[in-house]
Amino acid sequence: MSRSGTATSNEASSLICANGAGIPCIGFGTFGMRGAKLKNLLVHAIRAGFRHIDTAQIYGNEDAVGEGVQVSGISRDDAFITTKVWVENYTQVRFERSVDMSLKALRTDYIDLLLLHWPSSVVPLEDQIGWLNALVHAGKVLSIGVSNFNRALLERAVELSDIPIATNQFEYHPYLNQASLITATRQAGVAVTAYCAMAIGRVFSDPILQMVAKKYGKSVSQIVLRWLAQQEGVVALSRTEREERMQENLNIFDFSLEKADMKAIFHLALPGSRIVDPPGLAPLWDPTPPFPAVA
Repeated sequence: MSRSGTATSNEASSLICANGAGIPCIGFGTFGMRGAKLKNLLVHAIRAGFRHIDTAQIYGNEDAVGEGVQVSGISRDDAFITTKVWVENYTQVRFERSVDMSLKALRTDYIDLLLLHWPSSVVPLEDQIGWLNALVHAGKVLSIGVSNFNRALLERAVELSDIPIATNQFEYHPYLNQASLITATRQAGVAVTAYCAMAIGRVFSDPILQMVAKKYGKSVSQIVLRWLAQQEGVVALSRTEREERMQENLNIFDFSLEKADMKAIFHLALPGSRIVDPPGLAPLWDPTPPFPAVA
């Protein structure tokens, strides 16, 4: 995405505006993919229409992302790259140095959106936010955000930052009710970026989602991505290793889910449905109660 915020005409690049930042509403997630395989997949993803690419230092694939963007032939200004600083780099010496390494691996002189990957109490949050701000002032980063922050941590991050927080990236799928965290995120003017949207494949065998997909003549993945994108201020990350699914996952803008179908998907939320909960990294999560049974 250009420094002026100019978007492409592709609907997948339509922007979620949050605290002055414009984030393409559908992103290509790269977790668990590396090397030549990811580079080639990313070339296909970009040519299919993806413009938002999500990576992280800990994924060990920023080099493949950088090469993929370059090989695709797209202008750097038409790509939107998100990466995340790993918690071990939350020190005065390591923070900017690690971002410089990310810039080199990504083959770019700026990062569109830089996130704190997980909260950490080892270093004061004030310092972490200060380092993010400094990178914006240095011209190395355009927008900043956080990932896996609960309501209290997000509120504190917003208070501490001179540069507006653009997004809070966290797990969100039909089985996990994140209503309280989403409400707090919206109230702060911050975008939600939803990862793990397919609940590690659980959605594909769900009879309710299959029924909705049949009604609209769409795939289950298209229904889930549309459910996310249809919610105010939500950016959806799409991850696939199958080239034929890339265009499919982008083709979610030619229909809208009816209110009854949105409600039915919300009501799939169940207790114990959180998937990503690493000990020593995860904060005290906000309550995620199930939605009431469908009347």
